[in-house]
Formats: sequence, C-alpha cells, structure tokens
Amino acid sequence: MSHVLHDLHSEFPDDSTTLHELKISDAHFRTISDRYHDINKEIHRIESEVEAASDERSDDLKKQRLLLLDEVAAMIVKAKAA
Repeated sequence: MSHVLHDLHSEFPDDSTTLHELKISDAHFRTISDRYHDINKEIHRIESEVEAASDERSDDLKKQRLLLLDEVAAMIVKAKAA
C-alpha cells in the first residue's frame, strides 16, 4: 500500500512542459487531468485510512486511474509528435 499521492507530474517527470501545454490548450486533457486528480486523491484518502472503502471499490478506482494514465500517456506522445 502506497501512501504517496501520485500526481501527473510525478508520473511523467520528463514531460512537465508538455503536461502544462496540454492543460492550457486542450479541454479534453483538462477533463482527463481533473478526473485523474479526483480519483488519485480518493485513492490516497483510502490508503491513508482517512476514508473507508471496500477492496472492490479501491481496486475499481485503481483501474480507473491506470486507464486515465494510459490516456494521458497517449496524449503526451501525440502532443510531442505534433
């Protein structure tokens, strides 16, 4: 169990500039980024035992977070190629 809050800049440390550019120029990316932040915060609260959740709920949130990370990674690749 990790009690570290994994923000997008931590997940993609070499892509801070691209993340920033996407956030200011791409509404869909902002939506994905905000959703990732909300889910990640909830996972952190569960793992820190601030908020209770079933194992199923926790696993579901982690799966959602991974899907969002995949989408963010694809958007970073696309932005860098442009």
